[in-house]
Amino acid sequence: MLRQTLLQAAKSDRLRHLVETAPVSRGVVKRFVAGDREEDAVLVSAELVGSGRRVTLDHLGEDTTGTGQARAVREAYVKVLAMLSAAGVTESGKVEVSVKLSAVGQALPGDGEAVALENARAICEAAAQAGTTVTLDMEDHTATDSTLGILAELRKDWPWVGAVLQSYLRRTEGDCKDLAGQGSRVRLCKGAYDEPESVAYRDTHEVDLSYVRCLKILMAGQGYPMVASHDPRLVDIAGALAVENHRPLGSYEFQMLYGIRPQEQKRLAGLGETMRVYVPYGNQWYGYLMRRMAERPANTVFFVRGLVTRG
Repeated sequence: MLRQTLLQAAKSDRLRHLVETAPVSRGVVKRFVAGDREEDAVLVSAELVGSGRRVTLDHLGEDTTGTGQARAVREAYVKVLAMLSAAGVTESGKVEVSVKLSAVGQALPGDGEAVALENARAICEAAAQAGTTVTLDMEDHTATDSTLGILAELRKDWPWVGAVLQSYLRRTEGDCKDLAGQGSRVRLCKGAYDEPESVAYRDTHEVDLSYVRCLKILMAGQGYPMVASHDPRLVDIAGALAVENHRPLGSYEFQMLYGIRPQEQKRLAGLGETMRVYVPYGNQWYGYLMRRMAERPANTVFFVRGLVTRG
């Protein structure tokens, strides 16, 4: 019930305004979002790299409603990639970027897919020049086929483009089999959108079981699994599957969100594991924050406690 409430809240303009203007919000959000500007993103990325972790950077924006806005998002990525490169943190993919195709035009009427592909190509070219990679974020199930289609086109020129698959979708085991080949980079997460039961598991236990089944496929494959989870059980299972499949350190990685379990992130990095932090930046943080709280109740407790004790 809490998860459904939060996902609905993510769509509420009234609640968005209330939360964004609350005096305490900025202080609380700072834990989860690097800042508003590219400079903030570069600074946080450099600090994380300095601590032995890696980064995937996400530019937060509003829903894209026109080609001009899609181009602006593209240029924001090109700009931050150049800044990251100048700061010396992109070498060997230490800091990469994550891109939502809807932000670069995928959902626009008519030729939205073509617009998104063109803009994604420009971002991939900028990433290649910076010596790093790009991962395509996955959104709700209606965009899955389109996203995987664009992924296939991008991989013709940049085979390192990463994909995201969501274990709560019933189709994902099949997608894992399709994407477990040599050179493929796949981030496996649970999923954060409100999906109908016809396409998604609704019970958290079923989502976890699906996650493990999918993880077994990826760890047994020839690709590069990216284990996106804060769940200690799933982290342990991923480590065991890596050993079982004779995977050396560096042939897979763990991923966690900025501000969530930072000590565990440092612990894994200290063990020699590749630990990548998903870092969002930008002033359109409301929808992102609501989905993160829906994914993990502890996030909600932290945010509400901040509102009560500081407001």
